[in-house]
Amino acid sequence: MDFRVVGLESPFFQSLRSMMDMSDEGAGETTHNAPTQTYVRDAKAMAATAADVKEYPNSYVFLIDMPGLKSGDIKVQVEDDNVLLISGERKREEEKEEVKFLRMERRVGKFMRKFVLPENANTDAVSAVCQDGVLSVTVQKLPPPEPKKPRTIEVKIA
Repeated sequence: MDFRVVGLESPFFQSLRSMMDMSDEGAGETTHNAPTQTYVRDAKAMAATAADVKEYPNSYVFLIDMPGLKSGDIKVQVEDDNVLLISGERKREEEKEEVKFLRMERRVGKFMRKFVLPENANTDAVSAVCQDGVLSVTVQKLPPPEPKKPRTIEVKIA
């Protein structure tokens, strides 16, 4: 079938097709519009990491499910003074010689989420706690600026 007739030879569909055909060793034929493997991997990691965000009067709270992860497997960072980056990796347990997996359904691999923080977020006051498999990252809010008071200027007589 001639894909040009249907309109499937556009750069969008070429990129989509090359994304679907990518292997871990490398993509065969690349186009100038094709996303890199790193971009595809990061996009998958971000799509697979669900989060809830709550706003309180004094803070923002980000909640992410992290069942079975240790604190060393999770990284919380602030980039560019306004981007909260939560990332990590869930590793598969090592197989023992006498044990054989019959089914493997739990997700493994890297995960990542980025959040652009509002202007009133205090990036110096960020805390993270993982309890019962739920990561809770709290970002305190900056106090509201005090309203400017009128200033009296002394008039000098020359």
